Amino acid sequence: MDILFISERPVERLSEGASGNLPEDGFLWIDATHEEVAADVAAWRSTVERFTGVQLHDLHVSDALNLKHPSYFDSTQDYELLVFRKLALAREADGDSTALSETESRRKIPPALTKLATQPVTFLLMDRALVTVHGGPSRTIEQARKRLLDYQPKNGSSHGSRPASSPRELMLRLLNALVDQYLELRQPLTTQIDRWQRALLSPRRPFNDWIALLDARIELRKLDLLCEEQHDALQELRDHFIDTWHDSDNSRIRDLLLVRINDVMEHVTRVLNHARRLEASIESAVQIHFSAMAHRTSEIMRTLTVLTALFMPLTLITGIFGMNFIDMPLLKDRDGFWITMGLMGVTVVIALLFFRRKRFLEDRNTDN
Repeated sequence: MDILFISERPVERLSEGASGNLPEDGFLWIDATHEEVAADVAAWRSTVERFTGVQLHDLHVSDALNLKHPSYFDSTQDYELLVFRKLALAREADGDSTALSETESRRKIPPALTKLATQPVTFLLMDRALVTVHGGPSRTIEQARKRLLDYQPKNGSSHGSRPASSPRELMLRLLNALVDQYLELRQPLTTQIDRWQRALLSPRRPFNDWIALLDARIELRKLDLLCEEQHDALQELRDHFIDTWHDSDNSRIRDLLLVRINDVMEHVTRVLNHARRLEASIESAVQIHFSAMAHRTSEIMRTLTVLTALFMPLTLITGIFGMNFIDMPLLKDRDGFWITMGLMGVTVVIALLFFRRKRFLEDRNTDN
C-alpha cells in the first residue's frame, strides 16, 4: 500500500502507521492492489478510516475486491465510488486467471485481440483523499506515482508538470491515462481486421480462419459493451459533480474539471465508435466474401451451361446415327462421316454465334 501526501510542496510518501493529522494545504492518495486489500481487509479499512475519517460501506468494499465488476458509479454522503475497467498488462493477463476465463484461454484469439483483457480499478473519491484499488502491477498507476514523487516545484514550471490540485483532478488524470490505453489499440486492431478482409477477398486460396474471425467479433462486441458501461459511469460521475457543486466553489476549477471529464468521455466515445466500425467492417467483409463466392459459382455454372448447350445438339446427332436401323441416310455413304462432322461443326458455330449475340459469352471483366 502506498500513501502519498500531495501539495504544492514535494510529494511526501507516508507510512501506514503515520498519524492521520495532516496539513490543510494538500490531499492524500491511498493506493493498494487487490491482493493487498484481500490479504487483510480489516487493516486496509482501518488505515483508510484513520487517514480520511470516512468509514467505507461493506458492499463498496466487496465491489472493490470483485475482479469481474463492470464499470459502475455510486455515491454516498461521505464519498463517491467509481469502478472503471482498465486494460490488463500482458504479465497481468498471463499471471491472473481472472483476466481470461478458461473458455477464452482455449480460443485462438489473435495477438491484437488478446490485449483486450481488462481488470477493474476502483476509485473512492473523498473531500481530501483519493483511494484506489487495482490489480497489480498497473503501468498507469506506476507512471503517475513516479511523476508525483519526482516532482520538484520550481519557479516558472510549466502547467503540465504540476501535480493535481485536488482528488477529483487526480482521478480524472488517471482515468484519462486509462482510456488512452484503449486509443492505442486502434491501430493494431485495424491492422488485424484489414488482414482478415484481404484474406476473405483473396481469390487464390480459400479462407479457413472462421473461428478466429468469430472470436474477433465476440471480442469487439465485448469492447463495445465495455465502452458503453464506461460512458454511462462517467456520465453519472459528471452529473454528480454538477449536482453537488455550490455557488461558492471556484468557477475556474469547476470549468477545468468539466473539461477534463468531457475529454475522458469523448475518448471513450471514440473507442466505442471505432469498435463499432471494426465490427461493421468484419460483417461487411464476410458479406462481400460470400457474394464473391456466389459470383464465382455463378461464373462456373455459366461455363458449364454453355458447354452443355454446345454439346447437346452434337449428342442428338450421335444418338440418331447410333440407332439400330438397317437403312439410314449417309450411313453407307463413303463421305457420310465427314458430312456428319461438318454438320456438327456448323451446329457448334451457329450456337456460338447465337450465344455471342445474346452476350452469354461476354468476358466478366469487360465493362458494360
